[in-house]
Amino acid sequence: MTKINEDKVNKKITVKTLQKMKVEGEKIVMLTAYDALFTSIFNQYIDIILVGDSLNMSFSGKDDTISANMNQMIYHTQAVVSKSSNSFVLFDMPFGSYPTPDKALDNAIRAYQESGVDAIKLEGGREKADIIEYLSQNAIAVFGHIGLKPQSVRSEGGYSIKGKTEDESDEIVADALAIEKAGAVGLIIEGVKPDVAQKVTKALNIPVIGIGAGVECDGQVLVWSDMLGLYDEFTPKFVKKYLDGSKLIKEAIKEYRDEVKSSKFPSEAYTY
Repeated sequence: MTKINEDKVNKKITVKTLQKMKVEGEKIVMLTAYDALFTSIFNQYIDIILVGDSLNMSFSGKDDTISANMNQMIYHTQAVVSKSSNSFVLFDMPFGSYPTPDKALDNAIRAYQESGVDAIKLEGGREKADIIEYLSQNAIAVFGHIGLKPQSVRSEGGYSIKGKTEDESDEIVADALAIEKAGAVGLIIEGVKPDVAQKVTKALNIPVIGIGAGVECDGQVLVWSDMLGLYDEFTPKFVKKYLDGSKLIKEAIKEYRDEVKSSKFPSEAYTY
């Protein structure tokens, strides 16, 4: 079993901590969370907790993330922050919340003040560099997000792996460099060929977190319900299920139902 770094347990992880991990070659572990219960479980083990707009699919049953809004994201982030004494918490800016620098700043300030989050994340490459620079100049810590961008699913006509051609590879590297130059403190790279993600990771001085982008990134992120095997309908190729959670929960619920139906529960041991 991998030993937990005792220096980071019960000590709040910051931007400086993440930068040091990048420099020292220590892999960064990121996982999504949307509530206080799971955050309290993840807090000891996970370096960064992402309150992702993926909650729009996990919690709300939507087909994509696009209808997530600021009120929804702030509500869930407040719950996560309340139990994240150790983990760094990242707020996923929802679709439509950062079309211009001023609107982005207004919503990022809301995220900071109302949820207490450590940083915000937004999707986009060079076309968002001016927004990232403006936020950074106003004391907002920003993570970029390039490659496969879930908020662009409708405009791009679906999800597709990026970096398959030399031109695409050059575009992705250029996006990453522009984001770092604009002042971002970290980058998520999603759905990109591993050799391209490796180029990006080596080219940047800020931490690069991969999802479906190979092992050479500075860290990895997964959606918690995917890695715990709770979502049966579809499993992306990059997701490893560390638990057959859906099966285990169904078995427990069936046992509870059967015991209630047969009057086996509550027995004397569970009665005042």
